[in-house]
Amino acid sequence: MASVEGDNVQRLSIAVLTVSDTRSSEDDTSGDYLAQALQAEGHRTAARAIVRDDIYQIRATLSAWIADQRINAVLITGGTGFSGRDSSPEAVRPLFDKEIDGFGEVFRALSLAEIGSSTIQSRAVAGFANDTVIFCMPGSTGACKTAWNGIIREQLDSRHRPCNFVGVLGVRADSE
Repeated sequence: MASVEGDNVQRLSIAVLTVSDTRSSEDDTSGDYLAQALQAEGHRTAARAIVRDDIYQIRATLSAWIADQRINAVLITGGTGFSGRDSSPEAVRPLFDKEIDGFGEVFRALSLAEIGSSTIQSRAVAGFANDTVIFCMPGSTGACKTAWNGIIREQLDSRHRPCNFVGVLGVRADSE
């Protein structure tokens, strides 16, 4: 990660994973939103993929990314509900070294104001694996906006006080 001259911002390399049995690169509005949002904050999209909602495909992609010392964070959209093959939490939890319990709690609290009691159908989770922070959020673009603007953006901003996750990411040099 490199500091930006004058403002001490640490730019992160962030991967975006869309979990979906139906989306493609042409209609992945949630993945597009997250990639644009992180770039607007000065971060770099390190990798991007769409995988089927399959525990082993999710784990394979995520495992490669958390093993890559150049990737600081992973944003996963989709697969957090209760319908069909939704399996993102089951795929990622075994990979966590530490779970961030507050992420799901705060996400659902923010979401309650937007979608009411339907928020209980989100199994949003987050955690750390190999000094990489991972956020799993629902697949709707609205949910991604809620998670990014309400939680993730500040937690990936080295200037956010009183604390943020940048300092515990095992600071690694950006390859750029």
